Amino acid sequence: MATIHIDGKSYEVKEGRNLLETCLSLGLDLPYFCWHPALGSVGACRQCAVKSFKDGQDTKGKLIMSCMEPVKDQLRISISDKEAAAFREQVIGWLMTNHPHDCAVCDEGGSCHLQDMTVMTGHSYRNYHFTKRTYKNQYLGPFLNHEMNRCIQCYRCVRFYKDFAGGKDMDVFAAHNHVYFGRHQDGVLESEFSGNLAEVCPTGVFTDKTLQHHYTRKWDMTYAPSVCQGCGLGCNIIAGERYGSLRQITTRYNGAVNGYFLCDRGRYGYEFVNSPRRIKEVAIRGLTDTAIDTNTALQYLQDKCKPGRTIGIGSPRASLESNFVLQQLVGPDHFYLGVSDTEHDLVSLALKILRQGPVRTPSMQEAAAADAVLILGEDLLNTAPMLALSVRQAVRRQPAQEAMHTAHVLSWQDAAVREAMQDKHGPCFILHVQPTKLDEIATGAYHTAPDNIARIGFAVCRLLKAPVPEVKDLTEQEQQLAQQIADALMAAERPLVIAGYGSGCEGVLRAAANIGRALHDSGKPAMLALTTPECNSMGLEMLGGHRLESAIDAVVNGEADTVIVLENDLYRRLDKPVADRFLKHCRELVLLDHLYNATAEMATVLLPGGTFAESDGTLVNNEGRAQRFFQVFTPPGAIQESWRWLLMLAAATGNERLKHMAYLDDITRAIAQRLPAFAGIERLTPPADFRIAGQKIPREPHRYSGRTAMLADVNVSEPKPPEDEDTALSFTMEGYRGEPPSSMIPFFWWPGWNSVQSINKFQVETGGPLHDGDPGKRLIEPGSNGQHGYFMDAPEHFVPLAGHLLLIPLYHIFGSDELSVHTPAVAERMPAPYIMLCPEDAQRYQVAENHQLQIAIDGHPYTLTVKLNPAMQKGIAGVPAGMPGIGISETPVIAKI
Repeated sequence: MATIHIDGKSYEVKEGRNLLETCLSLGLDLPYFCWHPALGSVGACRQCAVKSFKDGQDTKGKLIMSCMEPVKDQLRISISDKEAAAFREQVIGWLMTNHPHDCAVCDEGGSCHLQDMTVMTGHSYRNYHFTKRTYKNQYLGPFLNHEMNRCIQCYRCVRFYKDFAGGKDMDVFAAHNHVYFGRHQDGVLESEFSGNLAEVCPTGVFTDKTLQHHYTRKWDMTYAPSVCQGCGLGCNIIAGERYGSLRQITTRYNGAVNGYFLCDRGRYGYEFVNSPRRIKEVAIRGLTDTAIDTNTALQYLQDKCKPGRTIGIGSPRASLESNFVLQQLVGPDHFYLGVSDTEHDLVSLALKILRQGPVRTPSMQEAAAADAVLILGEDLLNTAPMLALSVRQAVRRQPAQEAMHTAHVLSWQDAAVREAMQDKHGPCFILHVQPTKLDEIATGAYHTAPDNIARIGFAVCRLLKAPVPEVKDLTEQEQQLAQQIADALMAAERPLVIAGYGSGCEGVLRAAANIGRALHDSGKPAMLALTTPECNSMGLEMLGGHRLESAIDAVVNGEADTVIVLENDLYRRLDKPVADRFLKHCRELVLLDHLYNATAEMATVLLPGGTFAESDGTLVNNEGRAQRFFQVFTPPGAIQESWRWLLMLAAATGNERLKHMAYLDDITRAIAQRLPAFAGIERLTPPADFRIAGQKIPREPHRYSGRTAMLADVNVSEPKPPEDEDTALSFTMEGYRGEPPSSMIPFFWWPGWNSVQSINKFQVETGGPLHDGDPGKRLIEPGSNGQHGYFMDAPEHFVPLAGHLLLIPLYHIFGSDELSVHTPAVAERMPAPYIMLCPEDAQRYQVAENHQLQIAIDGHPYTLTVKLNPAMQKGIAGVPAGMPGIGISETPVIAKI
């Protein structure tokens, strides 16, 4: 620790840290632009100037840039010094020379870091009265607007896009005060993380185009803390609403999970909440001439939901509470997991490995601290994008450490570290069925069949001295690769192994588990990250239930009359012929869901369920971290949380297991009491009766306006705001104006800090955890004695079968997710359905690029457009997973040509 003196006061701080970061951590206000806690320092904007003094007798001092100054013992500085303050005000004047007077129309207006810093420096009037420099703006795709005239040359955008996220199609052009940040020509930004530019940019150069489509001022939105629905990683988000529609998703900082950033699917895939395909009212087939309200629906279902004759089908995209209530409603013996057999097997195996194995699964921030990475069978940028971003940071760790040692620079001196590193990367090996975008940072990338990937993994495990059988018949290239991987992992201090559902192969997960255990047994603090398909796949598996195939048997064999389907389109879980057969045998099919889909077309009863923006609940991510999300607005019509519908149905049928349950807290307590695996989830957030100074936590900023005018066409009297009986949040701007618990922060705001940069006021130290800890609770920790031993059976070497192809899933960040495809901007980025072949197979079956190929699965024909990929192995074909229009849900599977 070091003692530093700031404006006559002494502080004890960590030595060697960035001075600007230290000042912000101490709660002091110091303006800045180019610095960012995740990106480090480059000293580009000159805005964070302070006066530095040699000792207590020095009265003159000198100006220094605090972002470039390391903290050392007895450092003496002044923030309030008149010369330093005048310099900062003058710098703002330079930076604002060409900035337009367009705050009134800028999407950043009122939530602008430039505006905050300008006010903080005291710069009130401009001295420049001449013609401003102007630029032509670019089309950058459906996600971002571009307004280069607002640029102040802070370089944050290009540093994030190129250096941090690995983007290739955006750069900085020209020099001096004529620099231009954009693409070499108009076009869609290719990075999966491009949307972060809207938050990284301190001005309004890059803004959210989807927000502009239904524009509103940010201070006029209602906000709520939430969790991303896009994949299994559980990134924290803030949902913003106005006029009863969801209008924006922004990052909710969580130091253990997603940190400061989001992927583009998570940021922009929210428009399904506003979709015209929403189910908004109760519908009962055959009663179209009758007014159907909630009571009518419950009376109808009361006679249909007979004990023992009703089954429930859960969902990996529904909350833990909704799945639990359905399970208790129909009884655990009649509850079925609403996932395909392959997905169930993979997630069940992942849960077993994480519970019984000795290796800890890391958070995304822990994964970013690894110094060697092995990825088996995963295209992370499409299956778990934010984990891919962590891998990009992990491969910098080893060369960055070497650069810091040889060049004598500190980790936060970003430009110096990158100059010393050049293009070096740490050990990273990627084994997948086709090339991935992460291959560019890989030490070695190898493309082969999933079973062969698993065999190489088993061979690596053997080379790590684990007691597993030798893998025979490896090619010389595969043997050399296995040796290279084993050497790199053994040389690392914190190795990371990643696998999951992407390859659809259990053998790959077993190989990853073996490697992790072998490293652990050798004394390494190894980490094992296993991806899961959807936002609550792990929670559903932990809850437990029967296979979906068993539900089909129960209905077809006449053992069940009524099927309740929870937030699930069964045509995504079953091949179309199987789903058709199942649903036609259902006497009563009750669907609780958000959107009309193929299953809804077959339903006899439709109950409109709330989306994540209209519901409260809990999700469990791939590492077993339980996290709470909150509704941001009350939905119109009959829409309500799925668990609330099910509680009402339980009351109507006299269900004893759900007796005395009415609110969210009742359900979470029951889950924790009845299911030991979920102990503690009732304490994820404060209960509904929590108050601070007798007040609830407001969802609306204090500047929120127009509450009366919004409904003036209905009633000129101001309506009574909805009351939230389930949480400690209110639906008004009235309430406690201080800092709420970290799990319930609806938006980040602090006096003088109106933009997202205000996060530093909520952290223990800038870039660190939030004041009362990052949200969420881990429910899975490694087995204390590593009860599960090594997996012994490696798969057989893949051999192509004449006249057949092994279909394997290929995932797309835009298109594979069920809900985000209902966002127009995401749909614009979605590829058309296809089947991917190697040229040799294409020649064998006499097809070429863009030709149609007909295949048959269990006698059912499918026709798909051919794409060629020389990296694909002979005998294997890739099909887009989850893509609308495919009709093939169960992969891997053998298809006949």
